[in-house]
This record gives sequence, C-alpha cells and structure tokens, in this order.
Amino acid sequence: MDHSLYPKASKELADQRAALSPEMTEAWTQFSRTVFKEGVLPEKTKQLIAVAVAHVTQCPYCIRSHTKQALRKGASKAEIMEAVWVAAEMRSGAAMAHSAIALDEMNNI
Repeated sequence: MDHSLYPKASKELADQRAALSPEMTEAWTQFSRTVFKEGVLPEKTKQLIAVAVAHVTQCPYCIRSHTKQALRKGASKAEIMEAVWVAAEMRSGAAMAHSAIALDEMNNI
C-alpha cells in the first residue's frame, strides 16, 4: 500500500510540532489522556468508538493509532470491523437523512 500521500508519523514530526507549540501540545496530550482513561466507559469501548469516528472523519493516522490501541485494550479483530461497519452506516445514513433537504428544496420550486 502506498502511504506517500501522508507522511509517516514519527517522533521527529511530533517533536517539531511540540517545539512550535509546547503549551498547546501539552494541553492536547493531557486532554487526550483524560478522554481515553478508564471511566464510566471502559478503555476498550472508548478505543472502539475512536476507530469508528476515525473512519467517519477519514483520518488515516487516527485509524492506525486507535486500531492498535483497541487491540491492546483487548478488542478482537471482529469487534474492530463491526465498529467500522457502524461508522459506514452512520456516514451513509447521514447522506440519506440529508435527502430531506433536497426534497424540501424540490418541493419549494
């Protein structure tokens, strides 16, 4: 698979980002750690949600990262794939639901 469209995530790029905006980077890091720590939802569930959202937002870095984290938190490959299918339904469902806007516009002409 060709990954040339996106640079490979690296420590060097992360360090460069942190050097250019250390306060924001620290705030982001703390926010992310807080969001994904065990809470009312287990960490595994949070990672499965993140996998689904990453597919909807189409972030290749997030897809890779959260898929790895979901596996580390005990998600099975089947659970991850099911989360992806939930994302697919939600994304296509939004297009179908928004057809009401087109229908409304057609009915107003």
